Amino acid sequence: MTGRAEQTTGTIDSGEVARFSAMAEEWWDPTGKFKPLHKFNPVRLAYIKQEVCRQFGRDPNAADAFKGLRFLDIGCGGGLLSEPMARLGAEVVGADPSETNIRIANLHMQGSGLRIDYRAESAEALAAAGESFDVVLNMEVVEHVADVPLFLETTAGMVRPGGLMFVATINRTMKAYALAIVGAEYVLRWLPKGTHNYEKLVRPAEIEAPLANAGLKIVDRTGVSYNPLTDSWARSRDMDVNYMLLAEREKDIE
Repeated sequence: MTGRAEQTTGTIDSGEVARFSAMAEEWWDPTGKFKPLHKFNPVRLAYIKQEVCRQFGRDPNAADAFKGLRFLDIGCGGGLLSEPMARLGAEVVGADPSETNIRIANLHMQGSGLRIDYRAESAEALAAAGESFDVVLNMEVVEHVADVPLFLETTAGMVRPGGLMFVATINRTMKAYALAIVGAEYVLRWLPKGTHNYEKLVRPAEIEAPLANAGLKIVDRTGVSYNPLTDSWARSRDMDVNYMLLAEREKDIE
């Protein structure tokens, strides 16, 4: 539970970038180092689809439910979320500071027959370029950045009026330390040791305040819990470990 000093540039933590770059070849291996994300993906995909369709009046059963919507998958890694969004018809920008992750994402995209705009860029670079999006996916990223408030305010600033931001992360509680770090990394070995640092875990209030400063309103909060009997994840009321927040920017008054 001790902290560590890393080189930082704005919101980018170079140590975290190097850690995930070293594992990049395994992004699409469901039995590899990213196995927990593959297991976790169905619950977050269902949540995103449900809330985006509700917000934008789309048919959740339509194959192209996200057609015409522009998504940002910030910290996209190998594209585990970017590709499903593109399959639903969204125009997707997948951004990650790791050039290795972006290379892997591009290679997999080419084999999938999809079109995704992958960029090895920071949130600050995207914001400075004037980018804007209907939906920003900020999933399992905030616990790996150097400056959480700056990162959240920067990404929130790219949400268009009437748009949404999804944030998923791990709470900074002793329960999370026991389950998400000791349990997942050292006992069950679901994740490589050192994947998460307790001091960098983020409490809900530490997300909500920067989003409010950037003009977003929290509209939903949900926990996500693991069921060892079914080996699956599901939404729950328990936000002590994994949780997701949904925020929106009000529409412009015409």
